[in-house]
Amino acid sequence: VQLQASGGGLVQAGGSLRLSCTASGRTFTSFIMGWFRQAPGKERELVAFITSGTGDRLYYVDSVKGRFTISRDNAKSTVYLQMNSLKPEDAAVYYCAADIVFSGKNWDYWGQGTLVTVSS
Repeated sequence: VQLQASGGGLVQAGGSLRLSCTASGRTFTSFIMGWFRQAPGKERELVAFITSGTGDRLYYVDSVKGRFTISRDNAKSTVYLQMNSLKPEDAAVYYCAADIVFSGKNWDYWGQGTLVTVSS
């Protein structure tokens, strides 16, 4: 599976961005899809994921609950991360990832990362 992420950029605190990640190579609906992020000097953390198929279950790390929304469009083989009310601490490189079976941090496939910068 190849994952292509896009949508990062520079935004002021309080602003919004939408990240997209398009998959190719295997049946998209088979995968749990997630977004991780890694800020300088910090470990990579799981931000959100959406279950395979219709994506009826979602997970968010506490720090983004109520501000970020993950969704998937199976017809387009794309997962989105809508990020609202961005804070400087949200700044990081964001990676999309795909997993057949949830495996914590070591997901099966990774995108190349997209940089999100939040100015205060």
